Amino acid sequence: MVLCGLRISYILKSTVASKYYTGKTDNLESRLLEHNSRKHRYTARYSPWKIIYFEQFTTEPEAIIREKYFKSAAGGRWLKKM
Repeated sequence: MVLCGLRISYILKSTVASKYYTGKTDNLESRLLEHNSRKHRYTARYSPWKIIYFEQFTTEPEAIIREKYFKSAAGGRWLKKM
């Protein structure tokens, strides 16, 4: 699932703990592999991860705004409703 030319804001859920991770990338498949290969300190502790939600944007600023929303209190409430 390579989505070329687009910026993607995403939410991951740990399969071993009640933890979520939000981020942005231009290659979702590759980024998920990085998280699950334990290259990053936070995500290594709760690996493996699965993608539970993502949105595609044509510009970086749009993806940043959405990622910030996911990390906000309102975004947390939205996530609990999913």
